[in-house]
Amino acid sequence: MRSDATADNVAHHFVDAAQQRDAATLGMWVFLVSELMFFGGLFTGYAYYRSTYDAAFAEASARLDILLGGLNTAVLLGSSLTMALAVRSAQLGESRNTARMLLATSVLGIVFLSVKAFEYAHKFHEHLVPGGTFRFNSPRADQVELFYSFYFVMTGFHALRLVIGFVILLLFAARAARGHFSKGYYAPVETAGLYWHFVDIIWIFLFPLLYLLGRHA
Repeated sequence: MRSDATADNVAHHFVDAAQQRDAATLGMWVFLVSELMFFGGLFTGYAYYRSTYDAAFAEASARLDILLGGLNTAVLLGSSLTMALAVRSAQLGESRNTARMLLATSVLGIVFLSVKAFEYAHKFHEHLVPGGTFRFNSPRADQVELFYSFYFVMTGFHALRLVIGFVILLLFAARAARGHFSKGYYAPVETAGLYWHFVDIIWIFLFPLLYLLGRHA
């Protein structure tokens, strides 16, 4: 017999909520390691070509809007704070505050995606999207196009992860508003927090790599 007060939220194959929480946390860490390997491959490829075509990549990087990139960095750092507050509220059994903090994190995610969409639109307008319409007046145009290929792939996959996180947070915010989480059952919010912080950390690496390195040149 389970003595846990939150037994209704414990799947049948777990002994208690603590075991279920440990399993969920481990599962999320395994998933994040796989994500780290995926982005690690992109970072490695970018680092190689950055060192090979340093001047061209610096020239291309200078066309990115550092103010918008910096704004998005601040937005995601703020979302990490609200996400941490959401997890803490869930641990304390404060359902309403948990819902509010999850919604605040979601709003900041929307702000980030809106700014990124504006950046993408501007790059389309400048014909800096790799492909048949790409235009860049430089003898290193092919290398510059390679930079923007990395830019769109890396930031695009990051944005996709953010959209997934946004949907998850909205679902959990609705559950929190209905009092689904408690002091004894908050594992879903905690694992969602791990995922969101990982997405934020990826951007912390993307911002200097894409926007800052070589800009002094």
